[in-house]
Amino acid sequence: MDIIDKLAEIFKEFPGIGERQARRFVYFLMSRNGSYADNLSGLILDLKKETAQCKECFRFFIVNKGKEKICDLCASTNIDSSTLMVIEKDSDLESVKKSRVYNGKYFILGGLVPIVEKNTKNKVRIEELKEKISNNKELKEVILAFSLSPQGDHTDSYVRTQIKDIANKNDKQQNIKISSLGKGLSTGTELEYSDNDTLKNALKNRQ
Repeated sequence: MDIIDKLAEIFKEFPGIGERQARRFVYFLMSRNGSYADNLSGLILDLKKETAQCKECFRFFIVNKGKEKICDLCASTNIDSSTLMVIEKDSDLESVKKSRVYNGKYFILGGLVPIVEKNTKNKVRIEELKEKISNNKELKEVILAFSLSPQGDHTDSYVRTQIKDIANKNDKQQNIKISSLGKGLSTGTELEYSDNDTLKNALKNRQ
């Protein structure tokens, strides 16, 4: 395996990147001058030096020297501690954050639960999530926010099953509500052309 193949194999590990795209990246790098590759490699090294993973929500963030490894969202006093949104990955958090419709806490699960695999604990941070819910005495609702896909639905069911006993403990003032993002008809969708699953979810989640 030559250097082109080796680099292409690395790019193929990126989310959503296939063989053809990976090799296009390699040829693109070869077409640029030497300073471009030097700058890119330097930024990649700096990325690991200047970022850390928040020990509260597991989000990656830029580290401020001399401060504890907690991101700005978890450290903020303006965040609503009564809600916790469980999401798959950092990019999902960024999307929700940009929408400005949610002002609660976050927890990055680290992936979706495979449908066919039995050993799921090594795939996601389910034990860390349980601990976080148990330690938050202000928590009133856990929002499960996963992709609208079979694997996302499976993850929703798995997490719900794992945390339901903690959410229903009697030593809290009230039970913690477990909810999921609404699933149904999108704005502008005609009922006639909607598939069965969409109609079922729209009816189930009617208001």
